[in-house]
Amino acid sequence: MLPFVAKRAAFPPLGLLTVAAMLPADWELRLVDQNVAPLSDEQVLWADYVFLSAMIVHRDSAREVALRCAALGRPVVAGGPLFTTGHAGFPEIPHFVCGEAEGVIEELVGDLARGAPKALYRAAGWPDVHTTPVPRWDLLEVRDYVTMPVQFSRGCPFECEFCDIVVMNGRVPRTKRPAQVLHELDALRSAGWRDMVFIVDDNFIGNRKRAKELLRELIEWRRRTRAPIGFLTEASVNLAEDEELLELMVHAGFKKVFLGIETPSLESLEECGKRQNRKRDLGEATRILQRAGLEVMGGFIVGFDSDREDIFLRQFEFIQRSGIVTAMVGLLNALPQTALYRRLVAEGRMLAESCGNNTEAAVNFVTRLDRGTLIRGYRDLMRKLYEPAHYYRRIGTFLAAYRPRGPRLRLSPRDVRAFVASLWLLGVKQRGRLAFWVLLVRTLLASPRKFRAAVELAILGHHFRRVALRL
Repeated sequence: MLPFVAKRAAFPPLGLLTVAAMLPADWELRLVDQNVAPLSDEQVLWADYVFLSAMIVHRDSAREVALRCAALGRPVVAGGPLFTTGHAGFPEIPHFVCGEAEGVIEELVGDLARGAPKALYRAAGWPDVHTTPVPRWDLLEVRDYVTMPVQFSRGCPFECEFCDIVVMNGRVPRTKRPAQVLHELDALRSAGWRDMVFIVDDNFIGNRKRAKELLRELIEWRRRTRAPIGFLTEASVNLAEDEELLELMVHAGFKKVFLGIETPSLESLEECGKRQNRKRDLGEATRILQRAGLEVMGGFIVGFDSDREDIFLRQFEFIQRSGIVTAMVGLLNALPQTALYRRLVAEGRMLAESCGNNTEAAVNFVTRLDRGTLIRGYRDLMRKLYEPAHYYRRIGTFLAAYRPRGPRLRLSPRDVRAFVASLWLLGVKQRGRLAFWVLLVRTLLASPRKFRAAVELAILGHHFRRVALRL
């Protein structure tokens, strides 16, 4: 969807920008985001050290960068999730920071200044995020991106078997002070940002008391600054049981929330330790959030040991019935150092490291359900979900439940550009054009305040269909 809005990438690399802010002020820094522009040899040769950050999905690209730097005689200091759980697989990289940087940055800076960095730096315990500085937004062009990221907390109180959050960030959520978050938002505004901000916590409501404190401050900040910024975030399903928290989020300007729903199968939820989902009606929880004024984006998984051949139909029917338009469905994979990984190793079922790609039709362990059946079923499910007829029906289900509330967001030139482009691509050129026009006309006549959401979801469907067809 990036061509619709004339942007180069979805989000900037928040980790590198935050680490950059921890380095001495007199160090000259340059940021290269390979989602925006390629890395040149000249940029590598300019540097004394190359700081490289990556997630598991970037494994091949990170290795390519590391080998280029080695060939050009520039040492790499690597950090981020990929290296925190898998640095041993990169013998071409001489220096690693595993875990969060706040606990080791002073030692690292001192060693670099002396020209004697160690092979491995690892923070003891979980660093205090009250010391985390405002990211160096000046190192990038904010206009290259669709959404800006801000972090409020690290860690999650739940311990799902397949998840590596507790491995990297712990089970006790650590939160920034509200004043820190507001300072980051003011810095973004000073950099020219006026659009959506993704609060990138793995569970924004991991500490509900602290989340409410922040939300109250955000509401006052909006009143004081009249900032047109909107928010989206990730949370656990128990958000639906806290009416006060929901009200605060909506009035603070939150428009979307991603929930890890995973599966309608109670047996699979029990298997993976997701008991917080097992205790409630997931469909009703979704509708509560939609009625409150939030678009629910959902994460779903197939491939649990408890799954049977009907799981694909069950997932499809649940997603359609719930009106979860943005449904990120993935095959279960065992990430390094997770409880699932350790169990499968003990059972002799591990086959390979995870590719880290949620939309890759690949499994890295011996499955209980026939492997061919699982992969075929996953591909068919994705294509069926994003077929125009099913997709537009799902948008209609969502809009019927959705009650838009809270501050209205500004209509930017990029929004107008995207709408005009959609009229040609979705309304004339592609399959599903009749459903597209019916959606627009019905929404405009019956619920004009929902029109913006309808257009945005229609455009996102173009992206999802292309992803599904690549599987």
